[in-house]
Amino acid sequence: MRFGPKSATTRGSLLLLTCLAAAGLPGALSACTSAPTAALAARQARTPSVVTSPVRVAHTSLGTVGYRIVGSGPPLVMITSYNATMEDWDPRFVDALARHYRVVIFDNAGIGDTQRLPGPLTIDAMARQTSALIDTLRLSRPDVLGWSMGGMIAQALAVLHPSQVRRLVLCATFPGTGAVAPAATIASLTRLDPKQVERALFPPNQTKAYNAYLASIAGYPPGAASSPAVLAADRGAVHEWWAGNDPAGRKIAKISVPTLIADGTADWVDPSANHRTLERLIHGSRVVLYPDAAHAFLFQDPRQFAAVVGSFLEP
Repeated sequence: MRFGPKSATTRGSLLLLTCLAAAGLPGALSACTSAPTAALAARQARTPSVVTSPVRVAHTSLGTVGYRIVGSGPPLVMITSYNATMEDWDPRFVDALARHYRVVIFDNAGIGDTQRLPGPLTIDAMARQTSALIDTLRLSRPDVLGWSMGGMIAQALAVLHPSQVRRLVLCATFPGTGAVAPAATIASLTRLDPKQVERALFPPNQTKAYNAYLASIAGYPPGAASSPAVLAADRGAVHEWWAGNDPAGRKIAKISVPTLIADGTADWVDPSANHRTLERLIHGSRVVLYPDAAHAFLFQDPRQFAAVVGSFLEP
């Protein structure tokens, strides 16, 4: 979720615990690192970066969708957050995943080359547009990762189009049953000054990580910013989800695919009560919480979290 001007980049100074514990207990973590083999290093060197992948346009049944695709392997669709473009995904995170997956990132409705949807905009409508993209790209049943508002869209996709989701990763996101506990309104978050934006995304002692994230996303070519009209439409969709007025949001207990729920323990935008609600509603889901990490926890140590995601997504 980008709360301010596009002056963003992170590089993780915080060492996040990276692998799901072998015991498989929900929320359990263990540190695991290993030196890459020569073959793996060679493969990594050959993997193109998302920052050099061209923006493509898919002509779907719900209009055009601007997207990038990078890597090879099983498909992984990543849905970004409120007031964000696909250029807000940390390239270090995307590129780490692209070593093992065919990663698709895209702009949500009304941003860049992605067509606006008829109002009033809803999370369900954005999920249907995501479904149309999956159909057009013939991705069949991809894994799906959503961050913040993107996590709401991912939940709605799993409810409305369960045959299109193999596994689900929900990052710093909210339930849609009306039991949500937002710490602040979306409108107030968009008015934060740069230092407040930093504190929303990263804990106060993680300035180095925040600056590294900004440096990383600065590698993208300039992208289109969200217009005031699009932001207003997104705000309306998020508030309807939070209030429990979104039809798919009220049915997330029907999600039956394996689901990983993750966030930082210092995320004041998304209080931990929401993770407990999601865990209770989505049967068999796992929760991973990172200490000393906030709403952009997945970019504090992006390669480490990519390893956790990869471990969870393994067949």
